[in-house]
Amino acid sequence: LAQASPALRPCAPGLMHRPQVQRALRAFTIPLERLQLMKSHMMQAMRRGLSRHTHREATVQMLPTYICATPDGTEKGDFLVVELCQSQVRTLLVTLFGDGNLRPQIMHKTFDMPEEIMQSRGEVLFDFIAQCVSQFLADTGSSQERLPLGFVFPFSCRQTQLDKAELISWSKGFSCSDVKGRDVGQLLQSAIHKQELSHVEVVALMNDTVGTMMTCSTEGTPCEVALVMDKGSNCCFMAEAHLVEIAKETSGRMCVNTEWGCFGDNGIVNDIVTPYDECVDNESSSPGEKRFEKMVGSLYLGETVRHVLITLAAEKALFTGRSAAVLKEKGALKTQQVLEIFDKEEGMAVTKGILEALGLKPNERDCSRVQQICRAVVSRAATLNAAGLAAVLSYMCQTRDLDQLVVNVGVDGELYHGHPRFEEIVQSVLRLLAPECVAIFLPSRDGSGRGAAMVTAVALRLEAQRREVAEILAPLRLSYADLVQVQALMRQEMELGLGQETNANASVRMLPTYVCNTPDGTEQGEFLALDLGGTNFRVLVVRVSQEGIRMASEVYVIPTAIMQGTGEALFDHIIDCIINFQRKQDLMQHALPLGFTFSFPCQQVGLDKALLLTWTKGFSASDCVGRDVVQLLREAAQRKHHSALNVVALVNDTVGTMMSCGYDDPKCEIGLIVGTGTNACYMEEMRNVGTVKGDQGRMCINMEWGAFGDNGCLDHIFTSFDRVVDNQTINPGKQRFEKLISGMYLGEIVRHILVKMADKALLFHGKPSPKLFCRDIFKTKFLSTIELNGLALRQIRIILQDLELNASYEDSVLMREVCEVVSLRAAQLCAAGLAAVVEKMRENRGLDQLSVTVGVDGTLYKLHPNFSHNLQKTLQGLAPNCTVTFMPSEDGSGKGAALVAAVACR
Repeated sequence: LAQASPALRPCAPGLMHRPQVQRALRAFTIPLERLQLMKSHMMQAMRRGLSRHTHREATVQMLPTYICATPDGTEKGDFLVVELCQSQVRTLLVTLFGDGNLRPQIMHKTFDMPEEIMQSRGEVLFDFIAQCVSQFLADTGSSQERLPLGFVFPFSCRQTQLDKAELISWSKGFSCSDVKGRDVGQLLQSAIHKQELSHVEVVALMNDTVGTMMTCSTEGTPCEVALVMDKGSNCCFMAEAHLVEIAKETSGRMCVNTEWGCFGDNGIVNDIVTPYDECVDNESSSPGEKRFEKMVGSLYLGETVRHVLITLAAEKALFTGRSAAVLKEKGALKTQQVLEIFDKEEGMAVTKGILEALGLKPNERDCSRVQQICRAVVSRAATLNAAGLAAVLSYMCQTRDLDQLVVNVGVDGELYHGHPRFEEIVQSVLRLLAPECVAIFLPSRDGSGRGAAMVTAVALRLEAQRREVAEILAPLRLSYADLVQVQALMRQEMELGLGQETNANASVRMLPTYVCNTPDGTEQGEFLALDLGGTNFRVLVVRVSQEGIRMASEVYVIPTAIMQGTGEALFDHIIDCIINFQRKQDLMQHALPLGFTFSFPCQQVGLDKALLLTWTKGFSASDCVGRDVVQLLREAAQRKHHSALNVVALVNDTVGTMMSCGYDDPKCEIGLIVGTGTNACYMEEMRNVGTVKGDQGRMCINMEWGAFGDNGCLDHIFTSFDRVVDNQTINPGKQRFEKLISGMYLGEIVRHILVKMADKALLFHGKPSPKLFCRDIFKTKFLSTIELNGLALRQIRIILQDLELNASYEDSVLMREVCEVVSLRAAQLCAAGLAAVVEKMRENRGLDQLSVTVGVDGTLYKLHPNFSHNLQKTLQGLAPNCTVTFMPSEDGSGKGAALVAAVACR
């Protein structure tokens, strides 16, 4: 720090400081450990400012700006800017050409503002600003076409939209009445309308710090931080939007205006506040407020030095024997003079000239000491600015989960531009306090005015993009009326599927399972279960007792040659594996009841009898289709002379899921699978099952609802993306409901949407990787990962880079939205189908209110971060007279099959 702060360097020989001077210099020297603690306190204050629970009490307010993107270089058009300065109104007309914003055309004019307006009524101030705009447009000969306006309003505001901001407090000498708590954007728009400038529209409001950040952003050089070191001091940066709890935006990033000038108002920096700072604070218009700003802002540095000189003169350490009364006049020493003294290496002559101009008669020793004091005060300001910036950069690094942050920082202000060594000091301290961060300083060009034009241009670009995105996604956004219609159609198809005369033509087959009871908790004993649904299958022994359920299992592989060989070889192999398992479990002497989960399309004609309709999942064993698979298993057991086999039930995985959960919850009478595929089952009144004889009791119905819509009844909700996906499957026109919901297809739907957006240059600058055109490249598991709440956009970009998709942060935000729309629709459609089921059960039983549990399984339901919530929320709205509890299943296809056998035995 000694190298960073010139005040700490040794004095020239013969000019050694007296103790009073040394004491003053030490007061402005902050140890590294204290700076590190200050950085930590600043980060804590930032987090408090972002939290909805502690925001109001936070000293660092962290105000959202609703600026969610930086320029990408494609912005073009004319943009009007009004900048309210200290005693002036600056107007600009900025023309952008879509060339990376490298060569904007700027016309500008500055209007001096009468001092009395600063303390007048608010209406007078805004009328004056509007008059300046009118005069400027007349002078430039601007056309009468729509002219978007960006308003730079450099005061503390609570922003609720990009174009709406309520004034919190005035500063910098302004105190206009009737403005606090009001929307300054609307006040300006009203004043503009008085000038009959109907084509001028206030699009964006920002302060000068945000304007600086946007000014320094060009194509290929995004700027995500701004530091203004001027009369006041402030910093803004692009924060992860989900951390800005006081704003509604949750995706992407949002620029946050720290308003760090109030840091320390709670007393946390009292130990570094000097007696001279106390004097400056007491003489200010806001004692006790903005303590940090008063130590770093150029509005106060001259006054701080003046109070040091007054004290040293009184202690006879300066101007000994000569009058220093002129220093007692407030404002006698200007910050610009302090900067000139600081800046000049040969500053003795400069110092002497400035002091003599004040009427003082300094000697060489006085000049040396004054120069040292000026350097100490200015160096402290640079050091404290660096500590604040270090807190911001470290916070960004942590919240983005980075090992190192490299970021562009737009810088502006009198202190920064006032002398060349200020940046050197800030960077030196920054390296000590935030070694994990590399800040590349970009000096602001054209002030904050050009940045305001950029904000406005980006807002219009995003507005146009939002319209196009909304148009593309609109067909996938289902209204409540749409879902009610789907629910009614599902109910209609269910009735057709249950009818003896209409079953054959129903898209929802409503297959009887011959499972007529759910577990009641009295089941006991040992049961075998066989789970066949793919290239691997499992054999389990399930022990049911009053203490609960215990299971042992083993996985066996079915070689491809057997999958595609003869049926006899396939079932012989299955029996061999069962025998192997029973030997290992010492069960060869026990003919245990066996439940068989067989996850292939079957027509069930009894609890232990089902005819295979077709093979799927790569199986093609001969002489099986149309035959009873339980009988094929029994014949194989006979061939192997295995008498210890007692198949009592064949079920599919949906029924197994219901039974598995039914053991723990007797109210579980529905099974739901939402994974690679989707299906549902439920307990129907026998009197309604026209395809099975008998009217007493209930039977579980396997809906096979994946085929809902195969008859065209859902064509109105099928989008162009759904049709493309359907046409590319192995079964076009089949399982259409499943293709809207299940995990096998959602990734492909998303991919086709991304292709269209890229084609319209809404993604990847219109130049996607060829890999995006590869079928099935975008897995449904990516939806689950991308939609994780709080997942940093950097991590989303890593996922996309693995797919060779070079996505910007804006691309990542848009891709998250696409994933959310597709998964939400899937959950809503699933809920509509389920609403039809629970409402039918309620009506069947003549209840005003139904309470029922759904046993549910499947990776989409269990692993997707939002699917289950969206499903349950939608169901509640569609079936308000049903209280539905969801119970995730554990091993429905294994334990569930055994429980079907257990219930059958009971």
